[in-house]
Amino acid sequence: MSKEAIRTEKAPAPFQGAPYSQAVVHGDLVFVSGQLGIDPATNEVVQGGVAAQTERALENVRAILEEAGSSLANVLQASIFLIDLQDFAAMNEVYARHLGEVFPARATVQISALPSGARIEIAVVAHR
Repeated sequence: MSKEAIRTEKAPAPFQGAPYSQAVVHGDLVFVSGQLGIDPATNEVVQGGVAAQTERALENVRAILEEAGSSLANVLQASIFLIDLQDFAAMNEVYARHLGEVFPARATVQISALPSGARIEIAVVAHR
């Protein structure tokens, strides 16, 4: 089986031209690279704290999944990276609205830094 790179203008391009794809499809699986709360129109992190950044990151994930022929409803696993675990509740509230019904398997960890001052990064694996 071969792999296929996914690219949409509805989500930010790889950060500073870094060597990765927005997503890669292999068989029935879509592997979405970590998405920050960056608005693809401005290439800037959205203002409004972790809730707004979670919303934007999930919109970016959604756009990439749709380009790959999938959706948020098909997410099997999510990895969430937070700058501060104090943001967990606010992130969780937004996340639950987008990934409800049967929640994906998930890992959430605190890390020391993300590019552009972002507070959250979300990567997912979905089926299509």
